[in-house]
Amino acid sequence: MKVDRRVEHKTTVERSRFHALLFPARTQEEMEEAVRRQRAEFRKARHHCWAFRSVAAGGAVSEGCRDDGEVGRPGRVLLELLRKHDLEGGVVVSRIFGGVKLGVGGVSRAFREAGEAVITEFLTARR
Repeated sequence: MKVDRRVEHKTTVERSRFHALLFPARTQEEMEEAVRRQRAEFRKARHHCWAFRSVAAGGAVSEGCRDDGEVGRPGRVLLELLRKHDLEGGVVVSRIFGGVKLGVGGVSRAFREAGEAVITEFLTARR
């Protein structure tokens, strides 16, 4: 299913703020442009982790993800969410550090929760 509009979600985990954005993206260049805009909007965020997934007319799948220096492989976690829900588009989650270290597992869980929440909002609104 193609993502056809922008959806945003904000969540807080142990004082760190996570800003998730799900949006239509057909190419990795569109994905990278969205990350640049996200960096400009959330200047205090240290990490902007993202995943991208697109299926060409011939059925070839193009995917990519980036952890942006964050522990716990959050880019891969976000890509797994796009695959799980069979979505085509991009998702970026920006983390503003709140002073409490979450650890590898905690970071993965927090990014998964933010990604899952923005996808759920998208899917719920489609019904």
